[in-house]
Amino acid sequence: MPRVAVIGLLACMLVAACTGSPTQEATDRRTSTRAASEAPAPSPDPSPSPKETASPTPAAGEETGRAPVNPVSLPALFEDEQYDGGGLRVGQMLAQTDTYTKYFVSYRSDGLRISGILDVPRGKGPFPALVLAHGYIDPEIYVNGQGLMREQDWLARAGYVVLHTDYRNHAASSNDPGSERRMRLGYTVDTINAVHALRAAGRVPVDRERIGLLGRSMGGGVVYNVLATQPGLVDAAVAYAPVSSRTADNFNRWIRDDPGRDALSDFILRTYGEPRDNPRFWREVSPRTYFDRITEPLLIHHGTADESCPIRWSRTSQRLLEQAGVDSRLLVYPGEPHAFIADWPLSMRRTADFFRANL
Repeated sequence: MPRVAVIGLLACMLVAACTGSPTQEATDRRTSTRAASEAPAPSPDPSPSPKETASPTPAAGEETGRAPVNPVSLPALFEDEQYDGGGLRVGQMLAQTDTYTKYFVSYRSDGLRISGILDVPRGKGPFPALVLAHGYIDPEIYVNGQGLMREQDWLARAGYVVLHTDYRNHAASSNDPGSERRMRLGYTVDTINAVHALRAAGRVPVDRERIGLLGRSMGGGVVYNVLATQPGLVDAAVAYAPVSSRTADNFNRWIRDDPGRDALSDFILRTYGEPRDNPRFWREVSPRTYFDRITEPLLIHHGTADESCPIRWSRTSQRLLEQAGVDSRLLVYPGEPHAFIADWPLSMRRTADFFRANL
């Protein structure tokens, strides 16, 4: 049984443009606009907002002989006690199908309220559950439940309770102004706390001993982070077309030379340094550094025609996962783009088979 552990600020990969195809994202927006407009905003949480931890100065350590931990790092997320996931509030019913019911929800994470979508299969249960971590969509246009809508439907019809997290700063979630300056580690924290919220939700028919994780693109990076920092939290995980497990790759691709993100790029380089000048920092925000901590099986899907996240990233990650002794597998789809089109049904059948075997 996975241990009930919720991390804090994981490295959620600095991805600014790793989205699905414009067609798929436009479809998601059209489909979810009505749900978002009907969804009630979560009531403010009395807890304080997350503390600003943008400074690279390591936290004062005890006299243990070990180097102190930088608060902006994956090691800062190793400790279980810092996570407060819970308080799942099931709100308005948004849709009802022949096999499941969809609700607007919110839950507690890092002193914030995070919104999301909850799909509950019809029947008595308890049902195995999955937490979904979506790829990058500009928070200014993102609406409740966007990004993995077709996966939500497929998996709920397959008999899973599905909790799709919006992350902080998205949809009806609380605002965290410093999130990007802290390398979006808060997105990973919100995903971990979503797992804890599901386990603590007494009125949702969840089998607490059978919970998995699925993420796409930037959300695939979240999957890497969760597995590396909180081994035992979930039972198995799937990553679709994930970003690089080396955070500097993601920074270089989407942040460094983006004219619209000059201020963020300047802040990161000024505060944390270039990868060549401060290699320790960049290693400690990269999940591949901690692949040897992973204890759960992992399935990766990636297309050879991915125009956003090159498949070489997943080939490298898979090689490093194997070297670390992780039970992992990379499935390659010739000609498939980032969002998956022709082979998406095949990939979902394989995903369902994987979770059926490991949850």
